[in-house]
Amino acid sequence: MDKTKELIRKEMKTCLKQLTKPVYEQKSYSIAETLIKQPDWKNAQTIGITLSVFPEVDTYFIIKQAWLEKKQVAVPRCIVQRRHLDFRLLCSFTQLENVYIHLWEPQPAATESIEKKEIDLLIVPGLAFSLSGYRIGFGGGYYDRYLVDFPGKTLSLAFKEQLMDSIPADPYDRKIQQIVTEGTIIQTDRE
Repeated sequence: MDKTKELIRKEMKTCLKQLTKPVYEQKSYSIAETLIKQPDWKNAQTIGITLSVFPEVDTYFIIKQAWLEKKQVAVPRCIVQRRHLDFRLLCSFTQLENVYIHLWEPQPAATESIEKKEIDLLIVPGLAFSLSGYRIGFGGGYYDRYLVDFPGKTLSLAFKEQLMDSIPADPYDRKIQQIVTEGTIIQTDRE
């Protein structure tokens, strides 16, 4: 019997929470190092990226690196009523506000909203990833809706533990183009 998305989410959260802090930090750093060497990163002027929460791959180092490289960083604000993402330019972590437990988002008054077409590389979060580019996110469908007409490059950051041969996919699920893991970049067969 195939596993359901909800069961995979639960199992993956349990698996990832078993990572010790030193292992988590080393794996996150290795993924970041792999990412910043790849051409899509180097060619991108504007990066769309989430603010990670453990046990997601740590994105704070990546955001700092983007700023060092004079790239624009856009982070999402969730518009819950519409299940919509509003990406906003972030120049400093002081422009964030705590909206839920451990969840930070850009302050609307301190940041500028940008359109999808302005994001060159979108780093899409998730809990589990298939080698063909499907992902299981956190269950809200925000990114699947955002990706429908997203014109730029897409990739996800994943610990090797998050990779699966296949995962259940629905017609509305959107594939990503690449998965960056510790020392490896997987090109998916995105249509």
